[in-house]
Amino acid sequence: MAKKQEELDPETMALINWCIEVEGFLVAGGATQEQAQEHIEEQVEWFTDQFYDGLTPEEAAKEALA
Repeated sequence: MAKKQEELDPETMALINWCIEVEGFLVAGGATQEQAQEHIEEQVEWFTDQFYDGLTPEEAAKEALA
């Protein structure tokens, strides 16, 4: 029996894609990819707030690196 793949809602997908973009800016700012991913995971609530506050991924990364 095939397992049905769970689909994420569009808003969740938008947040995930936004975080992927933030990760790229964190790496461009000097973090390793692993460090960037770990930081986003550890600060997921803060990043989620930044997403809903309308910050661009670049703006959120700059805030995180400040």
